Amino acid sequence: MRRLEIKVCTALMLLFGSSLAGADVDSDLAQMQQRWAEINYQIEGKAKFTAFEQLVEQADKLTSANPDSAAAWTWSGIIKSTFAGAKGGLGALGLAKAAKADLDKAISIDEEVLNGSALTSLGTLYHSVPGWPVGFGDEDLARELLLKGVTLNPDNIDTNYFYGTYLMDAKQYQQAKEHLLRAQHAPPRLTREIADAGRQKEIAEALAVLEGKL
Repeated sequence: MRRLEIKVCTALMLLFGSSLAGADVDSDLAQMQQRWAEINYQIEGKAKFTAFEQLVEQADKLTSANPDSAAAWTWSGIIKSTFAGAKGGLGALGLAKAAKADLDKAISIDEEVLNGSALTSLGTLYHSVPGWPVGFGDEDLARELLLKGVTLNPDNIDTNYFYGTYLMDAKQYQQAKEHLLRAQHAPPRLTREIADAGRQKEIAEALAVLEGKL
């Protein structure tokens, strides 16, 4: 699969066996965010896949228990898209399609959920997945969604990183640099130290590649 390296959105998660019926969604999502960051940035090899599989199961339980929570659907989509990126290849297309369905659901409930995280994550999927007839990739939709995400959250590390990397691939290097630098200088997020450190490493790598193109 072409460039299915979704580290997202943007924009997160194990519940450690807690009961989801009547659970506080914000608390559950905070735990899931932390676990997502650990798996995405600190675990390697087969253990990473196993951890992601468990995380997908927990995310599905959360959305089943809270079907009207746009935030829960957003993070379910983020988990599946990140897992798809870790797996790579055509075998990840099923996960990517499931992620798209979750993000579409989130946006149908609240387009601006989590300050544009669902929009940014869906835009990244459209950019990363092959187009027809293999997949659902669409560069025009990708740009539209990523730009909406940046507009809603102009100083965010993730919205600027993903739009910046999209612009790199589109060979719009100066604009890409502007957004990557904005991502690099984004304010740190409370309780998101692992995620911020991992994203800053990715930003530095993207800027290093970009310097060779300017």
